[in-house]
Amino acid sequence: METTNDMKKLDHKTLTKSFHRWFWGALTCFSQEHMQTFGYMASMLPILRKLYPKHDDQVKAIHAYTAFFNTNPMLGTVIVGITASMEQARANGKEIDGETINDMRAGLMGPIAGIGDSLIDGTLIPILLGISLGMSTGGSPVGAIFYIVAWVLMAYFGQRFLYFRGYRFGDQAVSFLVGKQGAAVRHAIGIVGSMVVGGVLASWVNVTTSLKLRGADGKVFLNLQDKLNSIYPGLLTVLVTLFCWWLMAKKHVSAIWTMLLLVVVSLVGVLVGFFNPGLSY
Repeated sequence: METTNDMKKLDHKTLTKSFHRWFWGALTCFSQEHMQTFGYMASMLPILRKLYPKHDDQVKAIHAYTAFFNTNPMLGTVIVGITASMEQARANGKEIDGETINDMRAGLMGPIAGIGDSLIDGTLIPILLGISLGMSTGGSPVGAIFYIVAWVLMAYFGQRFLYFRGYRFGDQAVSFLVGKQGAAVRHAIGIVGSMVVGGVLASWVNVTTSLKLRGADGKVFLNLQDKLNSIYPGLLTVLVTLFCWWLMAKKHVSAIWTMLLLVVVSLVGVLVGFFNPGLSY
């Protein structure tokens, strides 16, 4: 039986090296067949080299990480940290094998992906973009610089925090993300994100019509935009927004196809005189 002095322990330098490999290489050799498998394996190499001095033991241990893996790269960092903790326990003789580690990874990558995609891609990034757009008024580069700096800092230190929390607390670190407290936090952030996106919509989206009806004498007797403004200012903007939401949320049309449809509608609208881009040739 190993004594306390014989226990293998991962040092901070090794863990940091492992984290950096995941941060920079999570999508290394990315393909539809393997997704993040090779990036995961690369991040585990410093861990295995530290825990298993013999090359044969390293080769045996790395087979646990050859299975398919794919999740949200940012929140998925916590899974890599948990794996490092489990690998350390396995190296110290705990009843953990490669199948147990793979079961953990397979069980967490789906929920973490769902949470990460909605929280990061669907909430955090739109919030940052909304703030950046507001700072870019008049063509100022401040908004772009702010977005780049803010995103890099949040991505790096956020992932680093999750990695070391995953290593320190093991699978308990996930309970906050998938538990009731995590759900409440995600709901609150989602509300803030909706407010920011709504502010961006009101500030940057402006759909108007140039349609005017003229009488036999050539005088305008109906200016459609003026009539709409007297009824509901910004009505066309709201209708276009609701139409795009209906397509993507209810009909599951992708954002790319939605944008292409808007381009077609705009072109047709210009041709029939409903829209006026204000261009002169």
